[in-house]
Amino acid sequence: MSHAWKQWEGQVANGEFPLLRYLGGSEHSAVFLTEFHEGERLLKAVIKLIPAPQENGEFQLSRWRLAAELSHPHLISLFGRGRCEVGGKQLLYLVMESAEENLAQVLPSRALTPAEAREMLDSVLDVLAYLHSKGFVHGHIKPINIMANGDQLKVSSDGLCRAGESLEHPGGPDAYGAPENAPEAIAGSKAMSPASDVWSLGMTLVETLTQSLPAARTAKQQELLVPPTLPEPFLDIARHCLVRDPQERWTVVQIAARLQERTPAPQVRAPMLQSRAPARPPQPTATRLSRPLAKRHGYGIPVTAGVVLVLVAIVAWPRLSHRHSEAPSAPAVALEQPPVPPVPKQVTQAQLERPTKASTPDVIEEEQDSEAPTPLPTSVHPETAREEPTNRVAKLPAGAVIRGEVAQQVLPDVLESARNTIRGTVKVTVNVDVDRSGNVEDAQLESSGPSKYFARAALQAAQHWKFKPPNIGGGGVLSSWNLRFKFTRDGTTVIPTQELP
Repeated sequence: MSHAWKQWEGQVANGEFPLLRYLGGSEHSAVFLTEFHEGERLLKAVIKLIPAPQENGEFQLSRWRLAAELSHPHLISLFGRGRCEVGGKQLLYLVMESAEENLAQVLPSRALTPAEAREMLDSVLDVLAYLHSKGFVHGHIKPINIMANGDQLKVSSDGLCRAGESLEHPGGPDAYGAPENAPEAIAGSKAMSPASDVWSLGMTLVETLTQSLPAARTAKQQELLVPPTLPEPFLDIARHCLVRDPQERWTVVQIAARLQERTPAPQVRAPMLQSRAPARPPQPTATRLSRPLAKRHGYGIPVTAGVVLVLVAIVAWPRLSHRHSEAPSAPAVALEQPPVPPVPKQVTQAQLERPTKASTPDVIEEEQDSEAPTPLPTSVHPETAREEPTNRVAKLPAGAVIRGEVAQQVLPDVLESARNTIRGTVKVTVNVDVDRSGNVEDAQLESSGPSKYFARAALQAAQHWKFKPPNIGGGGVLSSWNLRFKFTRDGTTVIPTQELP
């Protein structure tokens, strides 16, 4: 029936959900892009259609009803369900949150990096721990069901079922399915369990890192061969997920412990994992020490021009010379090219001994990451790279300081679907270095906020700002600015603050 789905484009399901565009399907289901009204807002979504079973249609609707009551930041939201008729066919429909892409679309072109795989695994573990604690099993962990909206990873929720329910195979054998649930397995053992999700997760993990599913050692020996080239801790995790005896597989709690470089606790059959921020590899101490502990604020302007110049040189030089020690880096992108943690920098004794001055932030962030933001590498002004420290004060013109101004603002280009995910205010602070002509030469994230997507959008927009440079003694000088971006569902605002000189 898959060849007939596309001809339904333009029809309306249940009198309220237009089938705008056919997105894909199989003999047993189809997915279309749709939209619906929520109050005065028009929201984009997807609608899944399946033939209405003659016997257990209400059972499937009850499954979707229970799944809709679940709520997790990494779980696709369900909006509506019911029965409808399209093209003379009796169908069940489910309206769901739309996603921009899925992992199955990425893997044909490239494997995930270890950093990307860690982030993916951590998010999926969070979802599975939540589902298992509620008595549910996902049942279909595979790349096509791991999706992304901007930088937010989402796992499908249309196939959830209660633990212990019998598994159905409408599409035949599943390459990601656990061996105890295979069609040829004993009928009495085909019950959904958390252990079956763990097996599917192990298969998916191997594929994301190698672009291939693990194969059996021989045709008769069904034990899977996990590629020994997988980096740790993924090799250890995959081997403990792909154990044929479900009682011997690791639970999501044990997998999470290994992912965080901790020794897994003994097997626990009723796992409960608390929701947490995505784990990242621990940052070396040198990386944290190689940047000042806090920004410098509130320097007064002395009466005499000579003191002004000395203070400007003292304040500006450590900051600019610090940036000169860092290498430039390309901006991060979406799931197709997620950010890779920067290589730790070597810190000299002089850098470690450089004095820093902490200050209290001017604004309290409403939403913050659970860990300090990772600074992006930046480059120093080309003009300052050619100057020696001893000559800096002599090269600055004498006279009073006239503060700079913003000449051109550029607001970030934010997708409507991403803006609709905001609750409250998302705050991102970008620091920019400005040359003597008022052009941004470099930009770095000072505070990335809770979303990589909005942090990247702010960083890209900041690079296109223009300024009227500060003036000392009749000539423009180098400057640094803080741009505080505030994203809400209604729009984006920016508060610029000149920091140096």
